[in-house]
Amino acid sequence: MPSAPLVGLPSDRKQIGHHPFQVVGEKYIRAVVDGAGAVPVLIPSLTPSLDLRDMLSRLDGLLLTGAYSNIEPHHYGIEPSYAGNLHDPARDATTLPLVPLAIEMRVPVLAVCRGLQEVNVALGGTLHQKVHEVDGYDDHREDLDAPLDEQYGIAHPVRLTPGGLLARIAGSEQADVNSLHGQGIRTLGRSLRIEATAPDGLVEAVALDSDRSFLLAVQWHPEWKVRENRFYLGIFQAFAAACRARAAQRQQQETEIHG
Repeated sequence: MPSAPLVGLPSDRKQIGHHPFQVVGEKYIRAVVDGAGAVPVLIPSLTPSLDLRDMLSRLDGLLLTGAYSNIEPHHYGIEPSYAGNLHDPARDATTLPLVPLAIEMRVPVLAVCRGLQEVNVALGGTLHQKVHEVDGYDDHREDLDAPLDEQYGIAHPVRLTPGGLLARIAGSEQADVNSLHGQGIRTLGRSLRIEATAPDGLVEAVALDSDRSFLLAVQWHPEWKVRENRFYLGIFQAFAAACRARAAQRQQQETEIHG
């Protein structure tokens, strides 16, 4: 039987006490296991970074997770960062080059929240640093004082692009999602198409505007209790199918090389 696909998760660099740690949220690790049936593999965000091409050559998929930090704005514009904005330069230095490299190498990508923003910035797009302060947009942040189940509960519907990947997964042109973000897409990156929008018009999901490789990025958090939400599970299952296809191809190539 073919081996379970290997999915890489870039880590956050977090200072705990006097030492830096490499961390990945357990909910993302569980979603890779429970939602995609894959084996999670940590990609450390180091400075200088690892050989990313070599790393991707060994993987069957890439999950760009959400995080407490935001991309440093010098990567996509000239606006300064606001006071108190948490950054992770080591993660930026790892994930931003990973996106175009994964597309080039046809490694399937699923991106969540900060991950969506990384995809957009890596492909030349820009972000709103504070969506709630932009005229015409709603406040998409969660209530940090609420219990987790409320924070990750359904917040609003999204309109799914007719004929798009998410519409096919949902079997509908609308789905209900959670909302836990302060930043969002301002201008769309190159080679991306819009997959979903919020009621206020904010872009909520994008995909690669080509069948060359699987890339889906969503602003909400489908990893949350992934087995309990049919739409969320469908997202991870679509990603898993792409990962299994790459795993089979990679294993076949290794068999041919080693006889």
